[in-house]
Amino acid sequence: MNITIDRKTGVLLAIIVLLGAAVISMAISRDHNGMKSGHMGGHSSSQANGNLTGADVMFLQMMIPHHQQAVDISELALSKSKDRELTELAKAIANGQRAEIVKMKAWLKDAGASEDMGHSTHDMGGMLSDEELTALTSATGTKFDLLWLQGMTAHHDGALHMTQMIEDAQNPEIKAFGEAIVIEQSAQIEQMKAMLNRLGG
Repeated sequence: MNITIDRKTGVLLAIIVLLGAAVISMAISRDHNGMKSGHMGGHSSSQANGNLTGADVMFLQMMIPHHQQAVDISELALSKSKDRELTELAKAIANGQRAEIVKMKAWLKDAGASEDMGHSTHDMGGMLSDEELTALTSATGTKFDLLWLQGMTAHHDGALHMTQMIEDAQNPEIKAFGEAIVIEQSAQIEQMKAMLNRLGG
């Protein structure tokens, strides 16, 4: 059976077919984009949680060398001090802060930020000066222990002040990290004060 379609009807049918194809194409595209945007939205949210503010970056850049000096002078104590409580504390500080340095460097790397803070480490609170480091290195016996405890107490106190930079951090990991530093180093300061009293410092 032959069906004859005039020109006008043929044009209308062609338009209907094209419109139908366009609607289907738009629907497919919308679903694809919806899935894509949903995935990207989740990624964006994850990135937002991982982003660091300028204050976060500056804190990490400053705290890395600050921690490194604590590790260095703690290792010095392990080689020079004969006081068991002091060496146990020095070991705990060295191990703890060495691990935290690794963590801080990883955060900066993930954020695409440099580890270089762009100014001298001597500007940071609690950092031992070159003269203080020389005196500590030269000291022996109880004198060394007293100098170490005094220097590390001031060093820890400087770190506590530095954590004020991230008290309002939006990144939960950074905020928790600062809070953990305050808890741990505050307890160590109290221990060192008691040790100073024991040693007559």
